[in-house]
Amino acid sequence: MKLTKEFTNLEKSAVKLTVTVGKKDVQETYNEMLGKYVKNAQIPGFRKGHVPANVLERKYGDALKADAMSEIIDKSLNEIFEKETENRPLPYQQPVMDKMPEFDTEKDFTYTVTFDIFPKVEVKDFGGITIKEPQVTIGDKELQDELKAIQERNAIVMDKKSDEAVAKNDIVTIDYAEENGENRNGYVFTVGSGDDVYGIDDDVIGMKKDESKDITKDSKKIKVTVKAIKTRDLPKIDDDLAQDVSEKFKTLDDLKADITRNMEVAKNRKIAEIKSQSLLEQLVEKNPFDIPASMLAAELDGRWRMMAQQFQTSPEQLEKMITASGQTKEAMLEQWTGDSEKMLKSRIIVDALLKARNISVTPEEIEAKYKEIADEGGMTVEEVKKHYEDPRSKEWLIDDTKEQKLYNELYKEVKVTKGDKVSFADLFANK
Repeated sequence: MKLTKEFTNLEKSAVKLTVTVGKKDVQETYNEMLGKYVKNAQIPGFRKGHVPANVLERKYGDALKADAMSEIIDKSLNEIFEKETENRPLPYQQPVMDKMPEFDTEKDFTYTVTFDIFPKVEVKDFGGITIKEPQVTIGDKELQDELKAIQERNAIVMDKKSDEAVAKNDIVTIDYAEENGENRNGYVFTVGSGDDVYGIDDDVIGMKKDESKDITKDSKKIKVTVKAIKTRDLPKIDDDLAQDVSEKFKTLDDLKADITRNMEVAKNRKIAEIKSQSLLEQLVEKNPFDIPASMLAAELDGRWRMMAQQFQTSPEQLEKMITASGQTKEAMLEQWTGDSEKMLKSRIIVDALLKARNISVTPEEIEAKYKEIADEGGMTVEEVKKHYEDPRSKEWLIDDTKEQKLYNELYKEVKVTKGDKVSFADLFANK
């Protein structure tokens, strides 16, 4: 097909493509379409396949031209995008024709479409970037905290005797009734844990099963009845507890060593995540560019569908639920827009840098990664390899290794300093 094409860059990585197809190809396509009509048309008074072309043109002229025009557009776009490497439409957006072009079989045919393309980003500005690396030490306190958590997870919960009163750390079930207000039966909470929404921990301490008590709280008169009291029987932190946690542990020291290793792995991963996030946030700020509208829309739609899956419902039903709660889907998407744009820009910058620096990984580097994962997880290299036998999992590992290699390069080109001392717990706290 003889054609000319012209790309014009628009805002937000959009492109306008103007295509002109030569008159000869227009006529040939029209005649081919007319031949198909002649072959298949059934009109009273004529045998199938013997309807004169001029009769068909008089009866179906507009439809003939529309079909021929559609055929020309499809063929020309396919031909252009098969060869085009830079100005290709994003996979989730079809080119849009703003206005219907004129079609004349005696003239060249020109049409215009617009579409979004992947943003062209050249990351140049690394000046002034400083990354603060949190300083985290894992000591005896952190180890004891984790042992205590394991001890509580392995506790046996049992009913207290009928004459025993509620004490701190007991699990109580109450009936709660406000005067002329909320009533709630069977409410369960752990005394002193901070998860009591009514703030009556201190008030129920000393109460016994089936005992009722009137309480005044924030000018509200409340009646509380204790329905059940349970206590945790904590196991001793010893070799037996270690063996209960996993058969791979023979002694408490085995368990402690495993906890320490896992905490070190978690710490290093979290610090690496914090460093990469800080780096990307600063690169996004120093190298501004716009996200294509269709890319942002696809990301927001994906988040909406993921939220629907989490609620075990459909996207349509989720919208009804949100509306019933007094919110709107549009308002929620608007709230997500800022974070979604930052995340997309970070992805695009990483992709641009990987390509610009031609980052790749060798089979030897992947073998080293297998060993690293095995050491961190207390597994054998063979077990790790088996986990990544699936091609998609292997591809993810390769991509992740490339990114880590990129970050290590970039950290040499920016300033990395020691940050504040942070406890292990605060490192993972949501702030």
